[in-house]
This record gives sequence, structure tokens and C-alpha cells, in this order.
Amino acid sequence: MLTLAPLAYLVAAVCFIMALRGLSHPETARSGLTFGMVGMAIAIVVTLMLPQVTGFGMIALGVAIGGGIGAIIAKKIQMTSLPQLVAAFHSLVGLAAVFVAAAAFYDPASYGIGTFGDIKLASLIEMSLGAAIGAITFTGSIIAWGKLQGTISGKPVTFNGQHMLNAILGGVMLLFIILLCGTGSAFYFWCIVLIALALGVLMIIPIGGADMPVIVSMLNSYSGWAAAGIGFTLHNNLLIVTGALVGASGAILSYIMCKGMNRSFFSVILGGFGGESAGAAEDMGDRVAKRGAAEDAAYLMQNASSVIIVPGYGMAVAQAQHAVRELADLLKKEGVNVKYAIHPVAGRMPGHMNVLLAEANVPYDEVFELEDINRDFAQTDVVYVIGANDITNPAAKRDTTSPIYGMPILDVENAGTVLFVKRSMGSGYAGIDNPLFYGDNTMMLLDDAKKMTEDIIKAME
Repeated sequence: MLTLAPLAYLVAAVCFIMALRGLSHPETARSGLTFGMVGMAIAIVVTLMLPQVTGFGMIALGVAIGGGIGAIIAKKIQMTSLPQLVAAFHSLVGLAAVFVAAAAFYDPASYGIGTFGDIKLASLIEMSLGAAIGAITFTGSIIAWGKLQGTISGKPVTFNGQHMLNAILGGVMLLFIILLCGTGSAFYFWCIVLIALALGVLMIIPIGGADMPVIVSMLNSYSGWAAAGIGFTLHNNLLIVTGALVGASGAILSYIMCKGMNRSFFSVILGGFGGESAGAAEDMGDRVAKRGAAEDAAYLMQNASSVIIVPGYGMAVAQAQHAVRELADLLKKEGVNVKYAIHPVAGRMPGHMNVLLAEANVPYDEVFELEDINRDFAQTDVVYVIGANDITNPAAKRDTTSPIYGMPILDVENAGTVLFVKRSMGSGYAGIDNPLFYGDNTMMLLDDAKKMTEDIIKAME
């Protein structure tokens, strides 16, 4: 079996690559998940069959406990809480990397990397980097979870000398890594872990709510690199390959998300925008928003030739995706051309809206990304916006003082009529007002998104 293990790991690695390829598009997402599950099954079975793997009772107990907890969470978790769940899982990956590094450090003979106090230099470098990245991922993901969950304020937390402090801590941690490699002392190992834990907190607290999609993706990348580092310590080629795939794909996705927000990755890390009081958009003066009812919206959409639906976090909170699909089906029966417009950072994590629409069985060919649909708004009769505040805010184009200035937005203001569904006139996740609310062609529908959509359907019937 030992000679067949590398071949089996290669097959598993190919499955993981195919999984990433499949997950890159909604139409192939199911096959991507299948490849991922098959690859993981192969990896687990082959690893358990290796002659050096013993203690199957403890392994079975761990699988039972972890699998049971995972199954319960998966059944109870709401779609709106997926970003928080992803952040929480990232924290566990980081913590696991720290534990494995500690185990290898205190019992190196079991891993074939030397004896306690006399560990190979290469292994010391690998485990110290894996532990450091894992610790940063652990505490950083906890802070991200808190901001997404609302237990921690989405407002950026900054103070004088913050970046200098982070730089100093990073330098000290690098020094301790060098000292660890030179002495093999447990003191330096735990100093590295403690500093990395602190850095995880300090790196994420200055990042505001509007940048959270990028942070979720970035932490995903960190968890991959942590796993890859530990893979070198364990001499496990599959863990190295898998960690590198996760790390690289997360980094690429972070770049794509930053590009979608017209921001640099470093500007996000050095203090992102977005929070409960991140700033103010252009002065609205005494302008008053025009409010409407479900009957008004029903009339406008029934008499339109084209409607574009723009889902945002408001749809996720209200779990309105099924009602939105029903509304779209009803409009299509009456001859209305219906499309969906998705912004790269809509929701709280990359692909959040795509997942919700897929859950409601929205046809993939009706869903369009920003660059593919933005020019269509000018020729559209009605746009139905569901809680997508910041990604439709014209201040991003016009107000140079706005925190979101320069971020590409969906140009819904160019449509004939904008129907904007919100619970209230409050600001979005970036904490700034939206001048679109007061536009001459905008009608505010102030209610729960699911209830409002269902009321519109009733009015149309």
C-alpha cells in the first residue's frame, strides 16, 4: 500500500484541482463538490491505510465528535450565516496547524524529523512558519466572525502607531523564528505563537465591514498556507499540494475581490473602509425619498418590458430568494424579460448571492456579473433592488470624499424606475447614506424583503 500511496495522493490532488475548476461557475458547482468529496475520501482512506498510522480508536472518536458537530451545524445553519460559518471554519484550520506544529515540536521522533531539542533545521523553519500563519488565521478569523455576526462592531478600530506596532511585532516574530532555528528552545516557539495570535487580532480590527468579503477570502488563503507549511513538517505531499491550492486560490480570489472594489490589497490590510460610522456621503439637504407600496411596484413591473433584479444582503437576511424567484417566474409568464445582476462583493462573502439564487433554482443563464450587465440598466424599465445599499451607491462615482469613492457599482440609477426594498432608510454596511434613495426615478419600498416581495406577488395575481 505504501508504494501505491503517492499515486493515490496524486489522484486526490487532481480531484481537488477539478473541484476548484468546477466551483468557479454555478453550472459546474455540483460536479466540483463531487470531485472535492471524492478527493477527500481518497486522501482519508489512503492515509489511514499507511503502516505508520495507528491509534484507530482515537481517530474514530475524533471523526465521530467532529463529524457529529459538523452535521448538527450544517443542518441548523441559515444561508445568511454562511459567511460567519466560513470564518469560523478558517479559525479551526489555523488552530489545527498550531496544534500539529506543537505536537511535532514536542515529539519529533514520531514524525521522523529528529529528537526533542535536536530537530532538523528545515523542520524548525516549516513548523514555525506553519504555527505562525495558523495562529494569525485563528485569531483573525475569530475577529472576522465577530464582525460578520455583529457581536463585534463593524466599525474599523484604529489607534495611533497601529501600523508601526504591527511592523514591530512582525519583526520580533521573525527574530524569534531565527532564534528558534538556532536553539530549538520551546520558549521561542511559544513566543512565536503568542505574537502571531496578537497579530491576527491587530490585523483584522482596523478593517471595516465593507471590506469583509476580501478578509474572508484572505483568511481562506492564510489557512491554506498554514496547512501547506505543516504538510512539509509531516512529510505529507498531499497536504502540501492541497494547502498550496487553497492558499493560491484564496489569494487570487482576494485579488479579484479587491479589483471589484477598485481597491488594492494593501489598502485593505492597512485599514479598510466601512463601519457603523465610516463616513458620510454627499449632503442630501432637505431631499425627501418617495415611498411606495406593493401595489405600486406590481403595477410598474407588470407594465414593464424588462426588469433587472439586484439582490443584496437584505435578501439574505429576509430569506427572500424563493419569493424573488416566484416573482420572476410570474413576470416571465406575462412576457417580461427578467435578469439578475450580481456585484462581486454583494453580501458578506464572495459568491454569497450566487449561492442564495442557486438555492432558489434560479436559472444560471439569467444571472449576470457587473461587467456583463451594467450597460443594460440604461435600457431597462424597472430595477428591483433588495437591500443592496453600498454596491448601488452613486457616491462611489461622484463624491470624492466618500469612503467608497472609486468602487465599481451597479448603475441602477440609469434605469427607468428603481424600486428599492429596505427595512428602513438606514445606511448600508459601509455606514454611509445612499443618494439613490432620493432620486427622482426611485421608489422606496420600506418593509421586510420577503414580505414585500410576497405582497407584490399577491397584488399581481
